Amino acid sequence: MRLSPVTWAERILPAALFARAQPLLVRCEQILNGEPDASRAQRMALAVFAIRVLGAVLAYVMQVILARLMGGHEYGIYVVVWTLVVVLGIFAPLGFSSSVLRLIPEYRAQGHHGRLRALLVGSRLAGGLAATGIALAGILAVWLAGDLIASHYVLPLALGAVCLPLFTIGSIQDGIARAHDWPLLAMLPTFIWRPLAILAGMAIAIWAGVPATATNACIVTILATWGVALVQMLVLSRSLPREPASRPLSGDWTFRDWLRISLPILLVEGFFQLITSADVVMVSLWEDPHQVAIYFAASKTPALAHFVYFAVRSATAHRYSHLYHAGAREELGAFVADTARWTFWPTLAMCALLVPVGPLLLSLFGPDFTSGYPAMLILLAGVLARACVGPADALLTMADQQGRCARIYALAFVLNLALNVTLIPLLGINGAAIATAGAMIFEACALRHQARRHLGVDPFILAPRAPQAAP
Repeated sequence: MRLSPVTWAERILPAALFARAQPLLVRCEQILNGEPDASRAQRMALAVFAIRVLGAVLAYVMQVILARLMGGHEYGIYVVVWTLVVVLGIFAPLGFSSSVLRLIPEYRAQGHHGRLRALLVGSRLAGGLAATGIALAGILAVWLAGDLIASHYVLPLALGAVCLPLFTIGSIQDGIARAHDWPLLAMLPTFIWRPLAILAGMAIAIWAGVPATATNACIVTILATWGVALVQMLVLSRSLPREPASRPLSGDWTFRDWLRISLPILLVEGFFQLITSADVVMVSLWEDPHQVAIYFAASKTPALAHFVYFAVRSATAHRYSHLYHAGAREELGAFVADTARWTFWPTLAMCALLVPVGPLLLSLFGPDFTSGYPAMLILLAGVLARACVGPADALLTMADQQGRCARIYALAFVLNLALNVTLIPLLGINGAAIATAGAMIFEACALRHQARRHLGVDPFILAPRAPQAAP
């Protein structure tokens, strides 16, 4: 049965109120029941948005609980290790976590069933092997450079490396599920089940008398990451449609073609993550773990607004690819304008809410965490700048401009690195916030310039929209 907000509102609302509300209700009905790409993408975006809201709240609550349980010093060690896992977990998939969004619809539309089956297996195999190699290299590096690394980081870093293989495979599986328009299977394991598993594991450990140290938190994180990824793998294997070809032929394993598409995307994703996460690692080079913990809390609070960008990006990336490769340039331009609105206005509302409640939220981590409030405000400016152009990086990537996008992020990362090295010794954690926000502003301006120049569309929220053609 089709849901009709217009019909129900007409029955229960006074005529005058219904007349005022009818345009909005018609738009809601188009989103809920419409068949065009924009309506389907909006429904997916709504589902992803709901999961992202719950996931952002859950992640924040988890960090608050861990900070309270572990104390500032141990919590600071843990967040440095987890940040490194997240950063390496972006590089380890070799770009497959995003390239499958482009390749799976393409292979299915062209009837390349054997190549599709090969991709579903080969992407996870390649990512898992790469992650294992990176993890072993990381453990070896920690062992060889043990004298150069603060002793309290050595064992947690080695344990963090153990997380990496299944963290990586889970990331690729998220992409496979998103390519099939399965937002629940894509988002729930990462944003809901894994944080819940970590919290449950820490609660059980403390109940059993195990100290709440960074080392023990890393062990719990290993178990949660591996368990959730394996369950997701089982559910995904049962959900994937059976392709006509029984098994891929040797010619279907086109790793060279896959990597040609994936590696530029890897650079985009990798530098993107470095821009948003390298600051935590950089702070740890100059400040003690307690200051790292304060900065991490300050950087995670703007994430409550930043998740809007990631939700829209996750829900719409493959739609960009479809419209661009179908040659529907007018529809693409309209869709870009839509996604800019979906990103900017909710982000602005969240930022406006976080400004007054920021000190309260930071105090949940501990009484001295409120000293990170200035850094939080600076980072909010960077989040808002990125939201001004919507998911423009996904637009460029899906429109075969991933090389240009990668160069933008490389330049933004170099700028971020230079500013961090210069400002952290002078301004502490506020310097790190200025460096990160500055890099995000540069990134947004550069992405807009490239989209206008090479695609002929302007993703800026205030850009004038092309007038509709007369019938």
